[in-house]
Amino acid sequence: MACAVGCRCCTERRRHSSILYSILKRDERKEAAPPPQPPPPPPVQAAGPGCSCGSRRRVALRSPQVAGKAASAVLVKTLRFVKSVPCFQELPLDEQLVLVRSCWAPLLVLGLAQERVHLETVETAEPSMLQRILTSRRQEQQGLSSGGPPLPSAGEIQAIKGFLAKCWSLDISTKEYAYLKGAVLFNPDLPGLQCVQYIEGLQREAQQALNEHVRLIHQGDQARFAKLNVVLSLLRSINANVIAELFFRPIIGTVNMDDMLLEMLCAKL
Repeated sequence: MACAVGCRCCTERRRHSSILYSILKRDERKEAAPPPQPPPPPPVQAAGPGCSCGSRRRVALRSPQVAGKAASAVLVKTLRFVKSVPCFQELPLDEQLVLVRSCWAPLLVLGLAQERVHLETVETAEPSMLQRILTSRRQEQQGLSSGGPPLPSAGEIQAIKGFLAKCWSLDISTKEYAYLKGAVLFNPDLPGLQCVQYIEGLQREAQQALNEHVRLIHQGDQARFAKLNVVLSLLRSINANVIAELFFRPIIGTVNMDDMLLEMLCAKL
């Protein structure tokens, strides 16, 4: 689908809006040795073969307020990065919102990996049948909803922690994180987009820039680009609802992420 008539993103010079230029314009800096990091949390024992009960257990963050504030800071930093990219700014606001709505959760998890945010979780006690009956009856008498999304399962949390561990094992650099963010952000396959060809070109530029960087910096590691593509594929499985429940519900309650993203997109971060 061609871009709509009058779309500024397709008429201005591409050199100015090249993702290779614009993504690094803000984040170009010396990649010094990273500061000492806290030791990784102990590995989670997997359930036995054929047993899915472990992955269905309900878990919560050990320190939800701390983790929620860390995730909020990463989200603000991520949206500030997105808004600093000139070729993103050239898109109409409605198309910016389509892109951000689709990718905020993968970008947030990628940011958590870059900031080395460790997640410590605890299992939650399952209420007895009697407790569930009494709780449901009391809520009905008080006119309260018995619903509310369930806590994320152990399997869902472990998938996020596994992704973080994968990124840390690859020791992804600042530039590589920037190119990965560009490849995630500019997704031309979303419904409702008009500047499809332009966005597709930006995604292609991000992937090409990542490939060129890897070939230049990691000449002895022929498989590194493929490993980073695995990181991108893992990001597609990130569930935005799980991320919202895990990090934002404990500190601000029920939240409409679409409204919050629109507000943050229009705010001066």
